[in-house]
Amino acid sequence: MTLQGALHGGCSGTGQTALTPPSPIVPPPVSPLPPSEQFDADAPPGLDTARRLLLLADPALSRVEEVAGPLPWRTRPRGFPGLLRAICGQMISDRAATAIWLRLAALPGALTPEGLLRFDDAALCGTAGLSRPKAAHARALALAVVERRLRPEELPGMSDAEALAHLTAIPGLGRWTAQVHLLFAEGREDIFPEGDLALAAGLAHFRGLPARPPPRELVRLAEAWAPHRSLAARLLWHWWRHASYPPALLRPPG
Repeated sequence: MTLQGALHGGCSGTGQTALTPPSPIVPPPVSPLPPSEQFDADAPPGLDTARRLLLLADPALSRVEEVAGPLPWRTRPRGFPGLLRAICGQMISDRAATAIWLRLAALPGALTPEGLLRFDDAALCGTAGLSRPKAAHARALALAVVERRLRPEELPGMSDAEALAHLTAIPGLGRWTAQVHLLFAEGREDIFPEGDLALAAGLAHFRGLPARPPPRELVRLAEAWAPHRSLAARLLWHWWRHASYPPALLRPPG
């Protein structure tokens, strides 16, 4: 998201992302800034077991890595920076979200709640490139953390439903944003962002469906993959990236 866009290994925005293949990517200059995500992070110890159980439930998914190659393990920062990165990715392509994130991260202190609240629209919108609604969402997120209405450090102790409710109580953190954060930043194992257009496009392409399944149908189809729906989502994003990106561009920037 993340693919973010139609091409996120999450996705982007409420999943409202472009489905056309991207134009060639010009790699950004080397930067000391924290990346928006790690593309080749260390996979969790239980991945092999989860993969085996998922493929027992749906053997057809084994074709993803046979065709697209090994699944890269993508992660995002936990806590406030990860949530801020998710806001950057709402309703735009991954390339655009990464560019905005890098400019935002370059603002001194912007990756802390207190620091972000010191910036006005001239910095958040003019310099970083956030839209005014996203700047408002970023401030609402920062203020919620400062006021302890949002407690990201407590997410690991919550159930999936509790964590979703806790996150989506904050303006600007919709269901898609919360799901993508829980999947990529918190490492939840049974999250499936049903509103993500890239997942719908990936599944339609993988199964040869005539159209993208709507969110309600995606929820129904994903039930067969529980309790490993996060891994199924990662595989479908991987498939869609492979189908959409030229091989040399499979690694997105950031």
